[in-house]
Amino acid sequence: MVLKAFFPTCCASADSGLLVGRWVPEQSSAVVLAVVHFPFVPVQVKELLAQARQASRVGVAVLGTWSHRHQEAAESLGRFLEGLGAIFSHEPWLQLCRERGSKSWSCTATRRQVPACPSTPHEDQVMLVFYDQRKVLLSQLHPPAALPDRQAGDATASAGGLAAVFDTVARSEALFRSDRFDESPVRLSHWQSEGVEASILAELAKRASGPICLLLACLLSLVSAASACRKANVLVSVLLDVALGLALLSWLHGKDRIGQLAEALVPVADHVAEELQHLLQWLMGAPAGLKMNRALDQVLGRFFLYHLHLWISYIHLMSPFIERILWHVGLSACLGLTVALSILSDIIALLTFHIYCFYVYGARLYCLKVCGLSSLWRLFRGKKWNVLRQRVDSCSYDLDQLFIGTLLFTILVFLLPTAALYYLVFTLLRLLVVAVQGLIHVLVDVINSLPLYSLGLRLCRPYRLAAGVKFRVLEHEAGRPLRLLMQINPLPYGRVIHTYRLPSCGCHPTHSWGSLCRKLFFGELIYPWRQRGDKQD
Repeated sequence: MVLKAFFPTCCASADSGLLVGRWVPEQSSAVVLAVVHFPFVPVQVKELLAQARQASRVGVAVLGTWSHRHQEAAESLGRFLEGLGAIFSHEPWLQLCRERGSKSWSCTATRRQVPACPSTPHEDQVMLVFYDQRKVLLSQLHPPAALPDRQAGDATASAGGLAAVFDTVARSEALFRSDRFDESPVRLSHWQSEGVEASILAELAKRASGPICLLLACLLSLVSAASACRKANVLVSVLLDVALGLALLSWLHGKDRIGQLAEALVPVADHVAEELQHLLQWLMGAPAGLKMNRALDQVLGRFFLYHLHLWISYIHLMSPFIERILWHVGLSACLGLTVALSILSDIIALLTFHIYCFYVYGARLYCLKVCGLSSLWRLFRGKKWNVLRQRVDSCSYDLDQLFIGTLLFTILVFLLPTAALYYLVFTLLRLLVVAVQGLIHVLVDVINSLPLYSLGLRLCRPYRLAAGVKFRVLEHEAGRPLRLLMQINPLPYGRVIHTYRLPSCGCHPTHSWGSLCRKLFFGELIYPWRQRGDKQD
């Protein structure tokens, strides 16, 4: 039978001693967690293992012996190590040895009980797998359900395969903390104080007194509370949002930029209104050589010019208060850049309210004509729209109805190009404003939902966000155990964004391109950020 022995790389240069870990019989695997150094008292080692089992609820035991022959001549040491098997009985008993002055390793697993079949050998073949204890503990590849609410004793891992290895290392953190700072009777070699971030500072802050140490303890407790990726992503997103908002606030209040913006806003509004006036005058003539209905063209042009005149008067009436309004809007940036961007979107909507009114007027007029033409076209075919059953039914019309329908159809056909031209122009202007507001909404959504902490963790410590493991062959020679190195595969950036992306509270477009084109063609009003449950006009 082939046994798998998972050995931590941090113990490769440890002094000779005992292998402490957990035996996983379902996987025929031995997970080495630490090495107990010489000299030691067996009773104290057993007391330490009992405390570790009670604290971590993992069946920690002495799995075998470890011999690093870099100083010892190994004859007396070998006999002593063989004698330890009688004190710490375990089946199978591992004997791991690293030769002096070479990179060769030897590992055997012996069983003291005589097998039932005489031809069965007493020794098992061993496959040695090296793993990084720190990365395995922080990679979070162990099943989360295996951590809380464990019964006393050695509970098996909920998942098979390598999950038992990761679960064992994750739940044995109490053993790693046993002798980090104090001299204890039993000296261990393992990943000492790196099991928890900033554990040395945390321990010093707990033991010391004074305001500085208390402040450090509070900061470290805050960091440990935000260790979960979701909480950390929210915290980093809020901090970045506030930092960018404060930077924008300092830029706006530096060199009187708010006053400069207020002085430039009224001329820009006048220039936009003047361009719209030229556009309306162009539409009231013969735009692009098109033959328009003169009467309807003049009525629509004067109607829109009147609204434009009212808008210019409103802007000049509000000009004395614009600087104060901009000052309060800039002050809102201290709440975050997203707040300032949202207010900016609202300001754009207010400054372009006349364009929205032009679009609504043109869309309603165009939709009225399209609906009238479609209804009259059904009249010619002897059809009508059944409102109750929401379908087209057959209907017989008399001569007067057909005559009046023909006149109305002709009038609407000849008036449609004029209304369609005004609708097309103001729809393009409205879509331009919507595109600008859409870019602002996208920027706000990126700031609020992008998992910046997870991306930084993936960039600096890729093993913290792991997608699995891979094995690399270190040594494969005849007569020696197969040595493998277990490495952690980091999660791809795309999956990091997809997995840890924060939920966005903003509204997203609910129209497909096909439905959008259909609504534009029939003159229906477009609300790109309308929620699904909102009422339609």
